[in-house]
Amino acid sequence: MGLFDWFTKKSDAASTGTKTTAPVATAASPATDRSVPAAAETETAAAELDGTWTIDPSHSSLGFVARHAMVTNVRGTFDEFEGSGVVDTDDLSASHATVVMQAASINTGAADRDAHLRSADFFDVETYPEVRYSTTSVERVDEETFRLDGELTIKDVTRPLSVELTSTGLAKDPFGNLRAGFEGETSINRKDWGLTWNAALETGGVLVGEKIKLVLDVSAIKSV
Repeated sequence: MGLFDWFTKKSDAASTGTKTTAPVATAASPATDRSVPAAAETETAAAELDGTWTIDPSHSSLGFVARHAMVTNVRGTFDEFEGSGVVDTDDLSASHATVVMQAASINTGAADRDAHLRSADFFDVETYPEVRYSTTSVERVDEETFRLDGELTIKDVTRPLSVELTSTGLAKDPFGNLRAGFEGETSINRKDWGLTWNAALETGGVLVGEKIKLVLDVSAIKSV
């Protein structure tokens, strides 16, 4: 069962609105057998989701993909970040999350390129050390997917950004931590956040694409 199946899951008997009488001297019908475990599972899932969650950076990735020289993709991550959120299953409007990335931790696997990205041409990390995202609302899309609307701040520019996160599981790890997994993707135009540097190519086009894909793979630990 997905993390948020409890929103819609009902016992067979409740959903059909019918009453079945079992034959004499036979076991209870399958629908009756399932109704009690389903209710218990629903209550357990809701109780497990409510509370405060903290991102585990060592098992999460906040990445991006940018087009380079019009012909290939360059992938990178922010290696230092922290984040937390609150889930209220009775009132999703009370749920919220914040993630803060250290701009200087940007990593594309090439030292010269990373140094350029940290410079005033791009993130200007000495002046603006943090990249921040904070939600303004959380809505349910379907049983597995949630839409987060929020604000992304890069340098001195704050603009709205929405992303859909899909549940990838809920489990206890060997150390007793309750973990929830989520993954999602969205795209932005970097120029909207003041990241405008570019260089023209002799063959036409530009060195760095304007459209940046953000790729999120998050493991969060329940703390309260």
